[in-house]
Amino acid sequence: MTIGFASAIGSHVGMVRSNNQDSGFAGDRLFLVADGMGGHAGGDVASALTTKTMADIEGQPTGDAVESARALKAGLLDANRMLRSTVKDRPELAGMGTTFTGFLTVGDQLSLAHIGDSRLYLLRNGKMRQVTRDHTFVQRLVDSGRITEEEAKTHPRRSVLMRVLGDVDSSPEIDTEVLDSQVGDVWLLCSDGLCGYVDEPDIEKILRRRTTLEGAVENLIDKSLAAGAPDNVTVVLVEAIPAPIEPDQLPGPRFAGSAASDIPGGEHVSTARNRLLGRRRPPRRVQPVEESHFEPRVDEYLAELIAETRRRNWRRRVLWLVGVIAVLATIAGALFLGYQWTQTRYFVGTDGNSVVIYQGVQQSIGSLDLHSVAEDTDIPIDALDGNERRQIERTLSASSLEEARDIVTRLGVHEDDE
Repeated sequence: MTIGFASAIGSHVGMVRSNNQDSGFAGDRLFLVADGMGGHAGGDVASALTTKTMADIEGQPTGDAVESARALKAGLLDANRMLRSTVKDRPELAGMGTTFTGFLTVGDQLSLAHIGDSRLYLLRNGKMRQVTRDHTFVQRLVDSGRITEEEAKTHPRRSVLMRVLGDVDSSPEIDTEVLDSQVGDVWLLCSDGLCGYVDEPDIEKILRRRTTLEGAVENLIDKSLAAGAPDNVTVVLVEAIPAPIEPDQLPGPRFAGSAASDIPGGEHVSTARNRLLGRRRPPRRVQPVEESHFEPRVDEYLAELIAETRRRNWRRRVLWLVGVIAVLATIAGALFLGYQWTQTRYFVGTDGNSVVIYQGVQQSIGSLDLHSVAEDTDIPIDALDGNERRQIERTLSASSLEEARDIVTRLGVHEDDE
């Protein structure tokens, strides 16, 4: 079945940054998100230049889906060379770079190109999944089993990118893939300003409950703003519909973020509600966003991580051992003090033959008796009358040895008749 694609796009600077380093594009066949890095001086330039360069591909013949994927990759390599050349002309932009995640539609297929940590998600039959894999240091750690997905969300190196376009790598490795689409699919392209601060179940819920694509874009951006939105956030939604859209019904190319800054009317892609929120900053303090940066030295980072892990594990073992020793010492001290207290007590009982004064208490801990013989009175148990004998057999408690002796003295002893 021939299908068409409807789309919506939006971008917001967020609540902390002073400029938008994200860029986005939604055309007739090409859809993309680029997240710039390199600080105020270069991130916005890198993402905008890359977005505008790649937008030109839409009007070029690209063949089938496989050829389109190759065309996207070739375009990104050209954009990378352009960024490096720009830095030569403007040295103050040294170190700038950008992520890129985007696709061209070819019939009922998508030609995908991806580098960095912007993401592509697919909502199909009410279930959302992440399609792309982040090119980040923490993702390497997750893939190698060194940390979990949950640990990756708060890892101190979560902003370290291993692959980007820009003035950092002359031959970046770009992932390409051909994906099948079907009617009802919703494809979400976003910068980490969304997926880094809004949980995936919340994103999925918004997509499932959408009434329009534009409304869903607003809700996704607003959800990020509600979370504090310390980073720029850019969202592109593309939905596969039953029939192709007529050319006169296509909305035309729309830029967002820094790529829209010099296009008259370009900023309309940020919703009125978002612009209002942008002016009315939240009263709570939000954590400053950590700048993403490129780091190709994977082996050195892994070695450093291993060393840190060993130090952390050693500290944990020491703390655990100290804790165990402290607990055992507390228990031993409590047992010792408890035992000492029992030895201040006495009771009068019998060993089965005679009346005996015991030091301690009647109880035992396992095979350990908490009492011992203090004095054997040599008074036969049979010499006591019935009531006193029963009392002695049940034992009589005393708070001191003298009190125990007084109890023995008061016993009525009867001599056997000869």
